[in-house]
Amino acid sequence: MNESNRYELMMEALAELKPEINAAYQPSSLQTTQPTPALPSISEVLNEFGPMPPAALFLGVASDGLPVLLNLHDPIPGPILIAGDAGTGKTAFLQTIASTAGIMHQPEQLQFGALTSHPDEWSALEGIPNNVGIFPFYHQSSEDFILTLASWAEGNKSSRQSVLLLIDDLEAIAKLDFDARQNLRWLLLRGPARRVWPIITINPNRMENVQPWLEAFHTRVFSPIQDLQLIRQMDAENAELDSLNIGAQFAMREGDHWLRFWIPGME
Repeated sequence: MNESNRYELMMEALAELKPEINAAYQPSSLQTTQPTPALPSISEVLNEFGPMPPAALFLGVASDGLPVLLNLHDPIPGPILIAGDAGTGKTAFLQTIASTAGIMHQPEQLQFGALTSHPDEWSALEGIPNNVGIFPFYHQSSEDFILTLASWAEGNKSSRQSVLLLIDDLEAIAKLDFDARQNLRWLLLRGPARRVWPIITINPNRMENVQPWLEAFHTRVFSPIQDLQLIRQMDAENAELDSLNIGAQFAMREGDHWLRFWIPGME
């Protein structure tokens, strides 16, 4: 059995177990659930697809079995917002992006840095050569990294190297000082054109705390959201976000329709 067939079978199994899997993510749930099928690892999936364009960032596998890719040399999509309820896989998605960066790209082609309130969750990725740092929001290093990255981007008019700015929780930027926030605003506006790609998560239940920042994001990826009012506010009424498989499936707008895709399992 090749990896494509295996992946399709795993997707079918996940779909069948969706009610049990989703119930397991409810804090008050006392139900006994069946084990979640193990998805193929990142390496397995990438090996099945074979060589990809040098400027491609792998995001996941679409329902038709094709890879979902971001062209790092095309700034049109702009910064990426990953929105979803707590516990629906947003951090796992960021970590999958970081892991694939290390597998697909040399550090001189692509690097990443992550800002997080929970650096312990990222300890497994610290050894990736493409990693320039895991920066806690509560430490001065997070502000220094944003300043350094903005300075690099401002002077970067010819380099082919790209940098991923992974921020786990947009609301946490309130912990940064004024200068760091201003530099981050500049990176959201100009970063992708200078090879810096902000990819940032948000819990829509706390969206009102960061409302002025949301207009910077024209590309939005969604994990499950249950509140219909929040779904409308995020302009995702037709995405059927409540039917996504928690922790493994995401949706993003592609033209006039919604593209659903899966993320592989971590190594």
